Formats: sequence, C-alpha cells, structure tokens
Amino acid sequence: MKQEPVDQGQLEYHKIGGLIRKYRKEKDLKLLDLSTLTGIKSAMLSKIENGRMVPTIPTLFTIIQKLNIKPETFFAQLSIEHDFPGYFFLPKDGFSPYEKEEGAVGFQYQSVLEYNFEGGAFQISLLTLQPGSQRSLVTTSAYEFIYILDGSLLYQLEDKTFQMSAGDALFFDGNIAHVPINNSQSVVRMLVLYLFTDPGK
Repeated sequence: MKQEPVDQGQLEYHKIGGLIRKYRKEKDLKLLDLSTLTGIKSAMLSKIENGRMVPTIPTLFTIIQKLNIKPETFFAQLSIEHDFPGYFFLPKDGFSPYEKEEGAVGFQYQSVLEYNFEGGAFQISLLTLQPGSQRSLVTTSAYEFIYILDGSLLYQLEDKTFQMSAGDALFFDGNIAHVPINNSQSVVRMLVLYLFTDPGK
C-alpha cells in the first residue's frame, strides 16, 4: 500500500522571515528603514528575516502593518490546515528549500518538518554544506540539535570548536554564537533541529 505524505504543521515558520524580506525589498526598504518604521531594532529584524527568531504575534503584526500587508494575505502564505493524524510520513521530494542568511556561501537548507504546539514550536532542517562554505557567526533564539549524516566538519561555538563526523551530535543554546565550518573537500550533510520556546511561558 502506498503511503501518502501529509502536510506539515499549522504554520510554516521558516517562511516568515523570507516573506518579510520579500515585502521589505519590494518596497525598496533597507533593514534600518524598517527598524525606523517599526521601532524594532535592526539586529532583531535581521534575526527574524534569517529564520533565527520566531517573532511574537505583536511584533509580527507591527511589521506586517508597517509594510502595509493585509494579515490574511500574509498568513495565507504560511498556513497549512490539517489535523495531526498521529504520524507524519515525509518523502524526501517534499522537503522545502529555503534561504536563511543572505550572503552565506555554500549553505543549502531544506525544511523537513515544522510543527507548533502549546508553548513553542520546532523545525527540523536538512543542511548541506559545500566545501569552502562561508558564513559569519550567528545566534538563534532557540535550542539547536545537530546530527551529522555525512562528512566531517568543525563546529564553532564562540571560543570552542568541535571536530564532528558522521554519527556525532551536538546540542546547544542557539544564543551562543555559532557556525559550522566545512574545511574538507567533501560535501557535509546534517540534520538541524530548532526548538523554539514561547518566551511568555
């Protein structure tokens, strides 16, 4: 019997930042311009656009309002309506590619699964790192779990560096500045789980 894939989660969180970035650029606004309009610090806006922070509902509505986007238009592009049947079957051709940091070289993200629940949300991504990939240290307002599927790399957490290879895992508070470094000649593939908790809980 053929298994049918099911939709993932109620909202596709990884799309929030990309949508905000798209609308901001359509209006020819820089991050500093949007910061001035909304009163939200540009560093926070950058983290939201890069998918490293899930904005609170008031923050999100402030951004949407200042960009003159109708809420129903915005959320229609994020919403997936379904009832959780007790399992998810996730065929690999259903993974959704997305961009995090603009300017990152050799980082290819695919969203495997997203789900929100009372008190938070989680997202599982497949990250492929090309040899010589480059990105600055970043922080994420989430806990992160890294599992190396293929290849080996250095994983930097502020002043600590971990040599990781297939089968190794790392769990950390994403507020610690971090970056994976592929200094090998081979492609590295890893699973990244982001656990976002509701700051109000």
